[in-house]
Amino acid sequence: MNVQQLSQVLADTFSSKLQSNVVVQNDVCAEVTIEVLSKDALDVFATLRDAPALKFEQLIDICGVDYSEYKSVEWATDETTTTGFSRGVEPATGARLRFGDSPEYVNKGRPRFAAVYHLLSLSNNHRLRVRVYGQSDAVPVVPSVIELWPSANWFEREAFDLFGIMFEGHPDLRRILTDYGFVGHPFRKDFPLIGHVEMKYDEEQKRVIYQPVSITPRVLVPRVIRDDGRFDTDESEAAAENTDA
Repeated sequence: MNVQQLSQVLADTFSSKLQSNVVVQNDVCAEVTIEVLSKDALDVFATLRDAPALKFEQLIDICGVDYSEYKSVEWATDETTTTGFSRGVEPATGARLRFGDSPEYVNKGRPRFAAVYHLLSLSNNHRLRVRVYGQSDAVPVVPSVIELWPSANWFEREAFDLFGIMFEGHPDLRRILTDYGFVGHPFRKDFPLIGHVEMKYDEEQKRVIYQPVSITPRVLVPRVIRDDGRFDTDESEAAAENTDA
C-alpha cells in the first residue's frame, strides 16, 4: 500500500472525523498526516490500531508543538544571506522572543498547542502522523492514549513537562525532565532562552539554592561558513601582495 492508497483508506474509514488528510510525496519522503478533533481522538486511534487494513500496532513518539509564530518569515531562508547577523540582533517579526516578550499568533484561527503522534504499522509496513489540537490555549487538553499504547506514558509526561499539554486520563501526569518545583514549560515560545531562575550550591547554607537568572540576555548568532568563493583572494590581488612583500 502506497501513501496515496493509505490516504484513501483513511478517508473511507473515518469520513467526516478527519479535519485534514494531507499527502506529501517527493524525492525525500512519502508520508500521510491526518488531523482529528480531541473529542474524536480515542475512537480514531482505536480504529487505527485494530482495523485490519491499518493495524498501527506501534506508537513511535508523541511530540508537543507550539504553533505560535509558526512559519514566521524572519527565519524562512532558502539561501545564504549577508544580513544574517542583523536579522539575529534586530528581529523583524518576533520569531525569536526576548526576555519578557509574549508570542503573537501568526496562524490565527486555530489553537496554539497540539500533540503530534507518530504511528508505525509493522503488519502493513506504513507510517502515519496524527495531529490533535488542544482546544484551549490557556489549558490545552487532549486524551491520553496509554490504554491503547502503554509506551505513551513517558511521551505524554514529556509533552506535559515541556509544553504544558494536559493528557486527560493519564494515571501519573507529572514532570519528567525538569527539576522539582520548576515553574513554566521551557519549550513554549514565550519561555525565555535564558530561563527565569538559576541554581547553585551555596557554601554557607550547604545546599543548592535558586536565584533570579544573572545571565545578560543576548542573541547568539551561529557562524556561517560559506564555500561559494566570495572570500577567495583574486589572482591579481595575490600577485600584488607578493610584489609588495
